[in-house]
Amino acid sequence: MDVDVREDLRRFVLDRLAEDERRLAEDGTTALDDAEGRGRLRIVRADDGKGLLLLPGASDEDHAPVPFAEKAALLRDELEAGADDDTLRLLATAYDTHHAWQEEWRPQLG
Repeated sequence: MDVDVREDLRRFVLDRLAEDERRLAEDGTTALDDAEGRGRLRIVRADDGKGLLLLPGASDEDHAPVPFAEKAALLRDELEAGADDDTLRLLATAYDTHHAWQEEWRPQLG
């Protein structure tokens, strides 16, 4: 992914996480949790309990939901540390209904 596109995408996701934190404080909802509920992606604890895994697809019953505050903090750290392109694109799909979304960010399947 082009460096400028990558930075735009990273900034987009960081901004959406910040919006979600405000929404959570105001009305108790987040777009990230909504995307998980719709089966867009799932965020689960790593088997070793030391982090999170970001996976495509619907949530499974074997993993307890991760509280938003914990997800947001760990995702922000990952984004600021230089998340790979696939992680950026998958996470961004949680916010693909936002007016600033760009279709070129969608993960390439297959």
